[in-house]
Amino acid sequence: MIRKLKSGEYRLYSRKKNPSTGKRRNLGTFSSRERAEKHERAVQYFKRH
Repeated sequence: MIRKLKSGEYRLYSRKKNPSTGKRRNLGTFSSRERAEKHERAVQYFKRH
């Protein structure tokens, strides 16, 4: 899940909320949405391999 920050950067969050904190885990901050989407695909790949 990608959200745009006020600074204009994009942050990748985990899809599920962390049960202990109730928040989503930060998986990285990126300068452009394309980079964030590319990293999200990489994360999904590693989850299954």
